[in-house]
Amino acid sequence: AASPLTRFPDRLSLMEVRLQAQEDEITLLKSSLADALRKLRLHDQQIPLLKQQLIAGKRFVKGITLPLALTRAIQSLSLEDALPESIQFIDETPIKLRGEEGDAFEEEMGKDQTWSSIVEESIQPTTIRTLQQQQSKSSEDSQGSCPQTPTSSSPAPPKEPASSPHGGPLSSIREGEKMLCSIKMFIRGRPITMYIPSNILNYEELRMDLPSQKLELDWVYGYRGRDCRANLYLLPSGEAVYFIACVVVLYHISNQTQRHYQKHTDCVRCLAIHPDKVRVASGQTAGVDKDGKPLQPIVHIWDSKTLVTLQQIGLGTFERGVGAVAFSSSDAGTFLCVIDDSNEHMLSVWDWNKNIKHTEVKNTNEAVLAVDFSPTDTNNIISCGKSHVYFWTMSAGTLTKKQGIFGKYKKPKFVLCFVFSLTGDVLTGDSEGNILTWGKSTFQIMKQTRAHEGSVFTMCVLQGGAILSGGGKDRKIIRWSADLAPERECEIPEKFGAVRTIADVDGEELLVGTTRNAILRGTFSDGFVAIVQGHVDEMWGLATHHTQNIFLTCGNDRQVCVWNAEDHKLDWCTTLESDPSEIILISVVSVGLSTGRWVVLDLQTKEVVSDLTDGNEQLSVMRYSPDGSFLAVGSHDNFIYIYNVTEGGRRYTRFGKCTGHSSFITHLDWSKDGKYVMSNSGDYEILYWDVASGCKLLRNRFESKDRKWASYTCVLGFHVMGVWLEGSDGTDINALCRSHSESMVAVADDFCKVHLFQYPCPKPKAPSYKYEGHGSHVTNVRFTHNDSHLLSMGGKDTCILQWRVKGAGTGDHKEHLASSSSVCSSSSSPENGT
Repeated sequence: AASPLTRFPDRLSLMEVRLQAQEDEITLLKSSLADALRKLRLHDQQIPLLKQQLIAGKRFVKGITLPLALTRAIQSLSLEDALPESIQFIDETPIKLRGEEGDAFEEEMGKDQTWSSIVEESIQPTTIRTLQQQQSKSSEDSQGSCPQTPTSSSPAPPKEPASSPHGGPLSSIREGEKMLCSIKMFIRGRPITMYIPSNILNYEELRMDLPSQKLELDWVYGYRGRDCRANLYLLPSGEAVYFIACVVVLYHISNQTQRHYQKHTDCVRCLAIHPDKVRVASGQTAGVDKDGKPLQPIVHIWDSKTLVTLQQIGLGTFERGVGAVAFSSSDAGTFLCVIDDSNEHMLSVWDWNKNIKHTEVKNTNEAVLAVDFSPTDTNNIISCGKSHVYFWTMSAGTLTKKQGIFGKYKKPKFVLCFVFSLTGDVLTGDSEGNILTWGKSTFQIMKQTRAHEGSVFTMCVLQGGAILSGGGKDRKIIRWSADLAPERECEIPEKFGAVRTIADVDGEELLVGTTRNAILRGTFSDGFVAIVQGHVDEMWGLATHHTQNIFLTCGNDRQVCVWNAEDHKLDWCTTLESDPSEIILISVVSVGLSTGRWVVLDLQTKEVVSDLTDGNEQLSVMRYSPDGSFLAVGSHDNFIYIYNVTEGGRRYTRFGKCTGHSSFITHLDWSKDGKYVMSNSGDYEILYWDVASGCKLLRNRFESKDRKWASYTCVLGFHVMGVWLEGSDGTDINALCRSHSESMVAVADDFCKVHLFQYPCPKPKAPSYKYEGHGSHVTNVRFTHNDSHLLSMGGKDTCILQWRVKGAGTGDHKEHLASSSSVCSSSSSPENGT
């Protein structure tokens, strides 16, 4: 019987979502409380200054003289009076008159023209700083007053001009209403104020266009060997075909070039090659869309020469995903067998050319790992998996099965793979390390051969009838004669893991896929070297070199990898003691770990040159200042640690600590002059820090609106506000990166997409190009030093995609990579790449 987890996956998923939502709400409530306390302290500090400025004999604002009643009212202001009611200031410091003095002054002003209404309608919002500017500047200065900040991106409607109680016109104040000083966006109900830079004179007239650049897929790093089988084949073209994430890669071994089939909408799970060695079938998992609704799994059949889709099989038929596919052999590949990931693992046979389902039957509630047609008879099908081997017979549109009988032999926990010998017998490899020979008509075991220590993960039949087997625990590849006498063996290096699958190149040379997501090439005599490598667990850290075409990655597999973006190769890799969470790169490599510890590695010697600790929580972001003299380290303990950097990045001395965030640090950037830091936190807060003056929190965020930033990776800020979709919950965008040319910004979202926007992007609903390829949340994006390429990193899919940045062009707002290194849109034709 199926376990409760398989019977109620939807309910379990729903409960997990609700639990995560409750945890988010608790975090938000805690941060909101801390934020409120901080604002109360800020009000206490600002009210005395307001009293001093307004009482010191300067009783005017833009030509309006303040009467004595108003002066007395201001003197009586208390903290309670400063709490928000109906007036909202730029720095969220509200002022409203109350008490007897205020009432008396309202009578003096008249019913239709009270000072309260003048303040609310004419000069709000404002700050102490702008009040000081008003006292020192002439009434013609457009920066002297600031209009009300609307709660949306639309400005408040203009009101009729009014006169001051002493006959002075208010036109100079009212002119200021046309220029917004700030706007707000809301995430999970929390308002986030964005201050408009001075060089933007009319925010409403800003036009958001598509970026002049586009992306096309250049290279795919990685291979999915950790949890998939039979997913590596060699085509007559000399290309190895395999998959990772949503991409099927065709890698030419000799030319070291890639082409890509990318019509899948979610992770590819299985592959099969047609008997003509040209057509390919690839099946995908179901996945979900951005609203959490399930998408339908499907099998694509496509031409490996042209990368054109020939047929789509099973849309609306399969559940959860496609686990295994196989073409028939004896009838020139007319039929396709598919096993889905439903509870019953439905087995269906299709006339794929006509897209007609020939037959369908329930298989088993246990896991099914492989399926194939008999090479001599299309009506015979074999499937295997957890504790079973099934022999299927197809007759008159009906499938009947007979279970393989183990008899006196120990029944293995898993039957992992099988092949057909040249004599027609079935050979199975199992979790006990045995190869079992099954009679082609008796469905009983004829022979048991001890093959490997641990599991037999894969088998392959060579042209002359010899058989190759790949082991799990012993990592061995053994060549057997047709009657299963061992002939040769070799062992692959431990760092690559176990043998997952084997593809024959020429009878001597082999391709080997491993469980640690590597593809090896070699022979029994010369050994094996890696031609494809990748991470084996979720990745988050990504950094590019500031002058060279190299980049670094790190993840939960504790590996730090240095990649060459020009040669598309892994230069070197080292393993750390604990999970790295963030990585940055200059002439040295700084790596933040999940324990609060961080290390500095020398790029040349690969040695640790510095080892420090800040707190005991995960370090989430690290960033060097533009000149490399400072390092900022953001932690999950809500602090940003600042270090002096000397000796070419090899010596670090604590300079200070930025204290003020009420949640963990998520992103940070340095100003171009290296004196200031902008940071985001887990509760959607934007704070600014004066590092040069001792890591002081800048209370008035309005003063930072014109500051220039050396990089822009903070996901919250005026210049990138337009990248957020309406209704976003604050975690929908994991990372973004502005190009060095400051003309575009790339965004990594939670829905497997990479977006390209123009920069700056300060208005909602900004248009963008959207690119697919990842099969998991995209955790990070970075431009190379000269903006020639963009790198994007998937989380669970362990895939790194390298995108080439193309020049100016137009296209549809959504682009789907159709093939190879080409990008197709509704208004542009495919361009061929390498």
